[in-house]
Amino acid sequence: MSDPNTMLLQANLRQLKLPTMLAEHDKLAREAAEHDESYHAYLLKLTELEVATRTTNAIAARIRAAAFPVTKELDTFDFTATPSVPKQTVLELARGGWVDRHSNCCLIGASGTGKTHLASGIGVSLCRLGKRVRFVTAAGLVTELEEAHQQHRLDRTLTALDRLDLLIVDELGYLSFSRSGAELLFQVFADRYERRSLLVTSNLPFGEWGTVFQGERMTAALLDRLTHQCDILELTGESYRFRESMQAKQAKTDRTTKTTKAKK
Repeated sequence: MSDPNTMLLQANLRQLKLPTMLAEHDKLAREAAEHDESYHAYLLKLTELEVATRTTNAIAARIRAAAFPVTKELDTFDFTATPSVPKQTVLELARGGWVDRHSNCCLIGASGTGKTHLASGIGVSLCRLGKRVRFVTAAGLVTELEEAHQQHRLDRTLTALDRLDLLIVDELGYLSFSRSGAELLFQVFADRYERRSLLVTSNLPFGEWGTVFQGERMTAALLDRLTHQCDILELTGESYRFRESMQAKQAKTDRTTKTTKAKK
């Protein structure tokens, strides 16, 4: 029969919502007794486990909430294949000081050069630092804003976006928007100026952003705010996807050649 004190302890831990302490207290108590540890040492170990579990769960929840298309890490980015990208600058961005300062970041380069990978890697790193992050394509954000406007809940959507420490807007320039869509996107960007941070990836140089925001005046106003305090990285080089495709094709050719020679 269970000790009444143990049963009461378990009930209290459930009520206090301390699941890790509930699961581990008995095991740690036996270990503490075997090693003649003090009550304080036992309690410290028990609370450390609870804190570690909560921290891990909170990080996982922030990463889920960010809605990354694929969870990419910076340690899997091939900096040697993109020498135009300064590794130390990227690692500094991952430390989050620029987000604390409400600065911005722009990753500019052709398709396949690793912009989305870098944006995701930086975003994941910031989730681990406790920042509220969201990843969305420019087209997806415009669609969301237009639908919210039509359904008379735009203010609610803008308020939710304003709570984010970092908003990552991917693929700006891949698709054109309606005038109203461009104006709504401009509003989001302008509202975050010196208040919250933006990370924008685009295949277009700044000089061509007028095709997205439908006019030089709006584009100039946007760039003035966005680039005022901004890390701008230009990614050049061959497309990752093209290079991997060619490597796979060459590997297939090599295997075929090897098999043919083996049969002779």
